[in-house]
Amino acid sequence: MALALIKVKIMPDSPQADLSEIEKNAQELLKRAECKIIKFEQEPIAFGLIAVIVMFSWDDTISNDEVVESLQRIKHVSSAEVIDYRRAIG
Repeated sequence: MALALIKVKIMPDSPQADLSEIEKNAQELLKRAECKIIKFEQEPIAFGLIAVIVMFSWDDTISNDEVVESLQRIKHVSSAEVIDYRRAIG
C-alpha cells in the first residue's frame, strides 16, 4: 500500500477566527477519516490573517477530495486547498 503525504492550507474567514478551534475541528475530522496527522502549523498571510497548515498521511488509492471538502465546511473556514501532495511507500 502506498501512502500520500498531504499538506493542506486552511484559510479562516477573518483574522478574529479562533485558530485553536479550527485546528481541533480539523483534527477530529481527519481522525474520523482515518488520516494520520503529522502536524499543524500556523502561517501568517497578511493584515493579521493567519492560515492553519495541516500535514497528514492518507491511503494513496483513495481520493482526498472528500477530506478537503470537509475541511472547507468547518465553522469560520473560508477555504481549504492542497498545497503539497507526495507519494510515499509504506
